[in-house]
Amino acid sequence: MIEEATVDAYGDSEQITGFFCLLEEHLQLPFNIEVLGIEVTVESLDVTEDEQIVAVCSRGKSRQRISVLDLPLPNPPPQGAEWIDAFRRWARGRQP
Repeated sequence: MIEEATVDAYGDSEQITGFFCLLEEHLQLPFNIEVLGIEVTVESLDVTEDEQIVAVCSRGKSRQRISVLDLPLPNPPPQGAEWIDAFRRWARGRQP
């Protein structure tokens, strides 16, 4: 999966874009998660200016972005969650 996301991608920026595109394609949204004891809905994904993939979470009118690297997944996870796992493995592999 990592190879599929990063093929023909040069540098971290392009590789993150590759993962983002595959996450958008495969991750079934919306889904509910619990954050600090509060249920929120993961509505969409986004890439920040500093090139982090984030989940846009909502509860009522409130919105919060949570890094996909830190996103708690429900049990059972949503369809396509294996792409989050692949992105996490890739991110761990590039840290010093």
